Amino acid sequence: MATENHLRPPPPPPETTTAHHLSLPPSLTQPEFNSLHPSITEFHSYPLSPSRCSSLLAQRIHAPPSAVWSVVRRFDKPQLYKHFIKSCTVAEGFTMAAGSTRAVDVISGLPAATSTERLDVIDDEKYVIGFTVIGGEHRLRNYRAVTTVHEAVVVGGGAAETVVLESYVVDVPEGNTEEDTRLFADTVVKLNLQKLAAVAEAAAAGGGGGGR
Repeated sequence: MATENHLRPPPPPPETTTAHHLSLPPSLTQPEFNSLHPSITEFHSYPLSPSRCSSLLAQRIHAPPSAVWSVVRRFDKPQLYKHFIKSCTVAEGFTMAAGSTRAVDVISGLPAATSTERLDVIDDEKYVIGFTVIGGEHRLRNYRAVTTVHEAVVVGGGAAETVVLESYVVDVPEGNTEEDTRLFADTVVKLNLQKLAAVAEAAAAGGGGGGR
């Protein structure tokens, strides 16, 4: 009797884990990167399959971590520093807790219109926030991101500075390459982090903050 092994579909490609802890982001020194290894391993590691891509970006900000975190933690007001968001709405009775959602309208000119996003984690002690895109009209399917805020190493005892790490994992759209997808997402994240730096530095200089 003939076997039916040849009729079985091939097994799915094995998942791997991202290796962001092995690659130095351009804006960090090696000692800074080494000191952040535990946080990168804990918060910025994702399962990865051939149909998904991931990246880790870093931004140095000349402001104390508390000032930066006061902006980053505002899941209900991402337009404070995210360039391409026109407006954001949350449900009545919204609380800043895991499981809460927001509805985002994107500015015209992008390959997107709306995005529905769920808050996955927010930790005011460790300065960690993460969310997942769960709906909307856009090209970033199954997008998940984590942002962490860290005190930077300052040589010579200068003013407090901050390093922000932001990572993501996302599906590669059909018809696109991994490189194209990462370039698009990296560009958006970089612009957001640069605006975050400007907003936090201005708030710190003025004695204010993003507010809670």
